[in-house]
Parts: sequence; structure tokens; C-alpha cells
Amino acid sequence: MPGVRETLTVPRAGHLLHVEVAGNEGVPLVLMHGFPDNLHLYDELMPHLGDRRVVRFDFLGWGRSDKPAGYPYTTDNMTGDLAAVIDHLGLRRVVLVAHDASGPPAIDWALLYPHRVAALVLLNTYYHQTASLRRPPVIALYSTPLLRAAARKLAGRGSELARRLYIWQVGRFIRDDRRRGPVVERLCDNFVAAQPAFWRLNDDLLGTVLTRRRRIPDLRRFGAPVRVIFGVEDRSLNPRVARRFAQLFPHADLHLLPNAGHFVQVDQPERTAQLVLAAG
Repeated sequence: MPGVRETLTVPRAGHLLHVEVAGNEGVPLVLMHGFPDNLHLYDELMPHLGDRRVVRFDFLGWGRSDKPAGYPYTTDNMTGDLAAVIDHLGLRRVVLVAHDASGPPAIDWALLYPHRVAALVLLNTYYHQTASLRRPPVIALYSTPLLRAAARKLAGRGSELARRLYIWQVGRFIRDDRRRGPVVERLCDNFVAAQPAFWRLNDDLLGTVLTRRRRIPDLRRFGAPVRVIFGVEDRSLNPRVARRFAQLFPHADLHLLPNAGHFVQVDQPERTAQLVLAAG
């Protein structure tokens, strides 16, 4: 575990979140994963963050956090997970670093507690429905009403088809040929246990992006710095989505990184770390 000095569990809704803390300096960076992955998404980034205090955790249903059966794995509950970690650690101000599906909970928390946000960093993520937003093929397969029931029946939990779809889709997220195999293997090993959370979050996806449109006026009033860092070769959460974020937030800057795809922190970890550290 690169740079980890402490691991702990944080109580949340009668369950436990797995949390890792590294470094001691500066305003804490809170690194959040999306789906279908876990905190190991940031393994390539961690060595480039120096002694900066870093908190990363697995949302309920993912990684080493609890995976309660029948739990409502939704964006709103992800926001609750984030709040539980921040409050348990007594963090007064934070830099929130969101990727993929952690964008909505990170932004929702930031809108609730703007005075506690030193900066908001958005890495190839989303918030509300826009014309330029595209779902990755496997996400579309599992999140489209009617289609998703048949897809899940064919790709049952732990099936070889589900594994192959996972490897294909996550492999497409990474442009760096050297890192693709090890990263995909590391994440895939944990996917079977996380599949119920993955499917439930796919159920929640379309409703999330539609309902967040009503919060656009709040984004336009958000006072903290926002740094938008996107890999330009991501076809789904693409540069047009990045530019939309930069236009919506009044204090945003935009960084489009070449030779990087959806997992910008894997393809360009050193440059991404430089931009994250300088954000706040």
C-alpha cells in the first residue's frame, strides 16, 4: 500500500468503511474512487504526493469496506460515506478529489459545506446530464432500463462473461500499455464481491444525472476553487464534459492532459499529482 501510515475503519449506517491515511502535511486530500473500482485506483498517484496528508477510502460495497446485502447503494448514500469519513477524522477543511461516480457525492457535499472546501478537484467525472455526456458501453448495458435485466441475467455474479466484460471495459479506460494489465488485474480481483453495489449504482445513475440539473444554479454560486483535470482520450467523460464544468463553476481552471484516458491518475500520475497538490 504505497505511502500508507495508518489504516482504520469508520462506522457508517451500522457498517464499516475501510480508510487509509498517508502523509502529515497540508490541507488533507480526500481521494474518492468511482465504479467499477476502489481506492487502489490511486496507487499510481500516491508516490507523487510526497508528505501531503492524504485520505482515501472504499465506499460501502467496494474494496475492503463492508458490503451489506440489500443495502441501497446510491449517490446519496455515497455522500453519507464521504461525510462519515471526514467527520470521523475531524477534518475541518479538505481538498476533495473526485473521479467518475464519486463526482456527484463530492459535489453534493461541497455544496452543503462550502466553507470546509479548500478546493474541489474533478478527474474525468460527471454531475448532471449534458448533451456531451456518454456512458461507457458496459455501463450503458447495465444501466439502461429493460436492457439491464437481461444483461445481468446473462452476466450473473461471478460469471466468466461478467469478468470478460469488466476486463474489456476497464482496459479501455487506460491508455498506458505498461500499466493496463496490472491495474485491471488488481481491480478485477475485487469486482465479484462488489457486483451488487455496481448494479445498484447503475440503477441510480440516470436518476442522479437528471435530478442534479436542478442544482446548476448552486454550481454557479460555488465560491471555492475548482480544478478540472481530464484525460483527453476519454470518449465518455470527455473534454466537452470538462469544459462544461469549467464554464459552470465561477472559480474553475481547466487542464486537459494528452495521452490520458478515463483513468487520468493511472495514465499521467506525475502530472495529475502536480495539479492536485497545487489546487489547494
